[in-house]
Amino acid sequence: MAIGESSTPLSNLLLEELATRYGLPGIRPLTKWGTWQQSHPELACGLKRGFSFFRHEPGQRGPIARASELLVAASPHDAIADTHWYRADFDQYLVEEAQRLGVEYMDEVDLREFFEIDHGVEISGTRNGREMKIATRFVVDATGPRGFLHRALKLGERPLPEFPATQALYSYFQGVHRISDLKQVTLDGEPPYPVDDAAVHHLLDGGWVWVLHFSNGITSAGVAATDAFAEALQLEEGEPAWKRLLERVPALWDQFAGAKAAQPFRHIPRLGFRSAAMRGQNWALLPSAAGFVDPLLSTGFPLTLLGVSRLAEILERDWGLGTFSAQLESYAAQTDAELLVTSRLIGALYANLGNFPVFVALSLLYFAAASYSEVVRRLGRPQLASSFLLRDHPQFGPQCARVLDRARLIRNAGESEELIEEIFRVIAPIDVAGLSDRARRNWYPVEAEDLLGAAHKVGATRDEIALMLERCGIRPATLQA
Repeated sequence: MAIGESSTPLSNLLLEELATRYGLPGIRPLTKWGTWQQSHPELACGLKRGFSFFRHEPGQRGPIARASELLVAASPHDAIADTHWYRADFDQYLVEEAQRLGVEYMDEVDLREFFEIDHGVEISGTRNGREMKIATRFVVDATGPRGFLHRALKLGERPLPEFPATQALYSYFQGVHRISDLKQVTLDGEPPYPVDDAAVHHLLDGGWVWVLHFSNGITSAGVAATDAFAEALQLEEGEPAWKRLLERVPALWDQFAGAKAAQPFRHIPRLGFRSAAMRGQNWALLPSAAGFVDPLLSTGFPLTLLGVSRLAEILERDWGLGTFSAQLESYAAQTDAELLVTSRLIGALYANLGNFPVFVALSLLYFAAASYSEVVRRLGRPQLASSFLLRDHPQFGPQCARVLDRARLIRNAGESEELIEEIFRVIAPIDVAGLSDRARRNWYPVEAEDLLGAAHKVGATRDEIALMLERCGIRPATLQA
C-alpha cells in the first residue's frame, strides 16, 4: 500500500498521451473507468466521479449540511470517469507490461551505493542476499520521497515554504459503509454524482481524512494531520489513534462501525519532503522522488506524469548532445517550482481548514487551473498550459500566488469575504467549468454548456469545443448560442 491512489482527469489525460506517444496499448484502457472495466475487470480499482469535501465541526451530530459540502464532478457519467488505483493490482500489471515490452525487471533489490565511473555510473547492492553491481549511463530514480539517490548521495532537504509540518496514519479496511447510505449527508437536490464514488475528504480542525472505495470491497482510508493534531491523537500508536480519531467524528464512527483493518496501520512521521537537488550529470529524480506535499487534491500523479513526459522528451531529443545538461537543469528547476506552487496552495488550504467558505474558494483555484489545462491539451494547444497549476501563466500565475499569500493571513469574516471575491475574479478568465456560478451552492457538475460558453477563453469556437467533447464521450445537448 502506498499513498498515491487517486487519479484525476489531468492525470488520465497525461497517461493517455504517454500511451499514444510511446505505443503502449496495454496502458491506454486504464485511463477511464469504462475501458478499464471492459479490458481488465480482474484489476481492482475504484470509481472516481469527482472530489467530495465534508467539513465537520467539533462535536457535530447529525447529517452534514449542504453549507458544509463541496462536490466537484470530474465526469458526467461512469464510462469516462476517473479511477482509484488499487496499487497491488495496478503496479503488478505495469511491471508485467514493462517485461512484455523487453524491460529487465529485478525485484527484492537493496541498493546501497552510487559511484560515478567513466561514461556513466555504477550502483551496487544486494539481491536475495547476493552482491550485485549495475553499470549504466544514466539513472532515473523513481523510488519515492527520501529514496535511493537522496540517501546515497546525501542530497539533503529544503523546506516547503508556507506548509505546516504534517504526519499521516493510514491502512486498508474491509466492511466500510458508504456515508450516503447512512444518511450522514444532507442531499437537498440531485448531487452531481454519488458522493462516495469520489475522492472523499473529511475536513477537521488540524487535518483531514480520506476515504477511497475499491471494487474488491477494500477501502483505503487515512488521516493527514498537523503535528499538534497528530500529537493529540498520538498517531504513532497506530490503530488506537485511529479509534480516537473516529470517536471525534460521529459520521466517520458510523461509517467505520464494524470495519476491520486489512493491513497493519502505517504511520509517516513527516509527510512533506523537498530534495535539495533533483538532478546530476548522470541522474535525475522523478517528481515523486524529488518531493511530496500531501494527498489533498490528488496532485501527486499529474506532477509525476508531467515529469515522466518531460524527462522522456529530453532523453529522446537531447541525449548525447551538448544541450542535454541544460535541459536536465531546466527539468529540475521546473520540477522544484511546481512542487513549491503545490505546497503553497495546500498550505493555504491547511490554514483554512476551519474556514470552509475560504477553503472552498481556494480549492476552486486548483479545479479551474486543472480543467483549463485539460481542455487546452485536448484541443492540441498544450503551450497554453505548460506548467502545473498554470504556474507560468502570465496572468493567473502571479494572481494565484498573491491570493495564496493573503489566505494565510485572514483574521476576520470581512477579510474572508474580500479574499473570496478576489479569488472569483482570478479564476474568471480561465474558468471553463462553471466554477464561478455561485447559484450552484458548491455542487459543480460537468456541463457541456459551461465549456461551450467558455470557448473563447481557450481560443476556440463552439464547434471546435463540441467536436472535442464528442471525442471525449460527452455529447452536448445543444449547439445554440
